[in-house]
Amino acid sequence: MTNLDASHTPSSSTASRAPLTRLAGPLALAAGVLMVVVEVVIFPIVDRDDHVGTSTNTVYRVSGVVYFVAFCLLVLAAVAAYSWQAHKAGRFGVVGLIGAVVGTMFLGGDLWFETFYVTYLADIAPEVLDADPAGMIVLGAVSSYLLFAIGWALFGLASFRAGVFPRAICIAIVIGGLVGFQSLLPPFGIVLGLAMIWLGIWMIRTPGASEVVS
Repeated sequence: MTNLDASHTPSSSTASRAPLTRLAGPLALAAGVLMVVVEVVIFPIVDRDDHVGTSTNTVYRVSGVVYFVAFCLLVLAAVAAYSWQAHKAGRFGVVGLIGAVVGTMFLGGDLWFETFYVTYLADIAPEVLDADPAGMIVLGAVSSYLLFAIGWALFGLASFRAGVFPRAICIAIVIGGLVGFQSLLPPFGIVLGLAMIWLGIWMIRTPGASEVVS
């Protein structure tokens, strides 16, 4: 009777049944694959000296939408991956999760602007894109880059400290976050994308780890 009761404790049952926990691997894998594919596709397209030409390119526009979807998946992957290690991550794990989510939301907002509004400006007022950015838009852009890089670096460090994921993957996430300071420009988002693919594959192949709660 004692063994039966222990196997059905609330914490164990919750860990094994949480739908988001079970989706962590596929979410991380999907986010990573989309990030890498988009970065590879737009690498020969993006011209920093020709904003109008880049923004009017159909492949670039479609890739922007796909990349935005990848960022949405990245937020979900961060939350789902945290659920795997919440029992060991402690307060630093919470800080890492918040950093990754907030950073991705900030840079995702920047990506939405680039994908939907800047391309709109390229059609109706292309001369605006040739103006030097200033004021609040610069503050918003720089803060987005910094929060994304710091957030994912913290998530990787918190994961390393928790010891649930392989340390090599955690280090890859830290590096991907720091390099991802310029994730909206290829190829800087590829490193984090590859780290998420690695993490996703590991979680899919190691499903039992999500049910270990101490």
